[in-house]
Amino acid sequence: MLNIHNLSVSFQGSYLFEEITFRLGNGDRVGLVGKNGAGKSTLLRIISGEQPYDTGAIALEKEVRIGFLKQDIDFVEGRTVLEESYEAFQEIKALEARLDEINTQLATRTDYESEAYNQLMIDVNEVQQQYEVHGGYNYKGETERILQGLGFKREDFDKLTDTFSGGWRMRIELAKLLLQTNDILLLDEPTNHLDIESIIWLEGFLKNYVGAVVIVSHDKMFLDNVTNRTIEISLGRIYDYPKAYSQYLVLRKELREQQLASQKNQQKQIEQTEKLIEKFRAKASKASMAQSLIKKLDKIDRIEVDENDNSVMTLKFPVSVTPGKVVVEAHDIAKSYGTKHVLQDIDLLIERDSKTAFVGQNGQGKSTLAKIIVGELEHQGNLKLGHNVEIGYFAQNQAEYLDGKKTVEETMIDAADEKTRPRVRDILGSFLFRGEEVDKYVRVLSGGERNRLALAKLMLQPFNVLVMDEPTNHLDIKSKNVLKDALRNFEGTLIVVSHDRDFLQGLTNKVFEFKDRQIKEYLGDIDYYLDAREVSSLREIEKRDTPTTQTKPTSNKQSYEDQKKLKSLNNRLSKVEANINKLEREIKEIDVALAVNYDEEIAKPNFFEKYQAKKKQLEKYMEDWEEITEALEQLQS
Repeated sequence: MLNIHNLSVSFQGSYLFEEITFRLGNGDRVGLVGKNGAGKSTLLRIISGEQPYDTGAIALEKEVRIGFLKQDIDFVEGRTVLEESYEAFQEIKALEARLDEINTQLATRTDYESEAYNQLMIDVNEVQQQYEVHGGYNYKGETERILQGLGFKREDFDKLTDTFSGGWRMRIELAKLLLQTNDILLLDEPTNHLDIESIIWLEGFLKNYVGAVVIVSHDKMFLDNVTNRTIEISLGRIYDYPKAYSQYLVLRKELREQQLASQKNQQKQIEQTEKLIEKFRAKASKASMAQSLIKKLDKIDRIEVDENDNSVMTLKFPVSVTPGKVVVEAHDIAKSYGTKHVLQDIDLLIERDSKTAFVGQNGQGKSTLAKIIVGELEHQGNLKLGHNVEIGYFAQNQAEYLDGKKTVEETMIDAADEKTRPRVRDILGSFLFRGEEVDKYVRVLSGGERNRLALAKLMLQPFNVLVMDEPTNHLDIKSKNVLKDALRNFEGTLIVVSHDRDFLQGLTNKVFEFKDRQIKEYLGDIDYYLDAREVSSLREIEKRDTPTTQTKPTSNKQSYEDQKKLKSLNNRLSKVEANINKLEREIKEIDVALAVNYDEEIAKPNFFEKYQAKKKQLEKYMEDWEEITEALEQLQS
């Protein structure tokens, strides 16, 4: 489907990657991994045709279509969610416009016996046939199904995209990509702005995808659940294994250990040979033997050990003055967005040196409360910061506030004061921005590099309370570990919003769970919280817990029965969606075959009966899907 041969790309005189070779085929679901700045996003842009390369070749099979989900997207203002999503169907929209034009002429013209009118009748039949072949009668229902799978409600469909955050706009862009008939999907950090339900839905979609998928992600669980192949970019080379990420790490480690052992044995043999050469050189009678050994030594294929890129950022959060014992005290906090009530009657006490985690589903108010604490949002109720409290804040979309027209160094200098300005270069160096990299423009940085720069900016101002909202988005796994160590060693007060259990383990000593506009305190770490909730992962909680506007208390028995129903409905929905995907692919393949060779296809035994049976079965599955989603909505409300 796609072949890459000896591809090389350089940046400012040094190679990002050099002479890499691999191919993609149907069914390949590739996890493209590597440290921030290794070239993952660059490689996706090259494959998509958006960026040139220096040397090598990229060969695509005829008519292969590529869809690319980028980290940075641009939207046309004034469109609703549905209107923007329908942009995925350019061919269908063009056919709709042509049909409208022909039907208007048929309705207004009166020259019924003319050749031109007869041609219009022929044209309308041809365009209608093309419209059906391209899925014109199904695309609106399919669009709604995909949008709901990604977390949108029906009442969101007619809202303007301008009113949604960057994360939700990214979901719309992802929906458009999934609605197109692409052969290769390139997904750059697709889970960064998705809640757990949407991630699980996306996993199911990608598992059933028949084409090739290349995913850049630092979400280990997502990669393990979706991919069947891993390509790592490291120090300009690639390492390609037909395994999901966790299995790949094991294989990569075993291979390196084997290489080290083989290299060690080979080195012993070389040293012994060199000793013999030195010994025989001194004797004329042995000179020919020495020459023979030298030739043998020259022919040895030296075993190389794969290099590991162990460069990581150096991170230590300094503490300013010591604050009072109580850092944050809040009573009766409430926050609404229009008619949507997010938080209600919240009481909160954060003490000095505590390490607190905010957990719960997206939309339950975690980020909202974090913004209220740092003074970014107006609210009802009383919130008081303690004596000498100085807050450092890392927003979930922190990287969006960076000016793409500035260089890395200019970004830091503009944010620094007289005391920290002389330290800008040192701070950037500790965040792996060294040498010419400080002259890079922010717009060319990868998502992970932007997050590193945003973290570096935190070092420019003193603080004793650190509020971090999803700080691990875009960070590679090594950088996540460095950040975790720095937060663990931070001697101030920490509040961290995260969905990542691995990141939270051993980091916090208190957990606040956000659910139904309320918060509940658990006096222990994340493992204590999960034990108390009798689950093994945050994913399990976020999957089975759904936001509700219900105010009446329910019994444990009712709650358990609801959970069973919810699980059963979700399982049924997954199966129905898989069947719909399978049938739609089969019908599309038939439609394409008809368009290419109509006579040969209809000549097949019982062609029309089988074709219509598939369409009827698809209609039945769509009806089942509507019934199940309605039942789910009723249960969740």
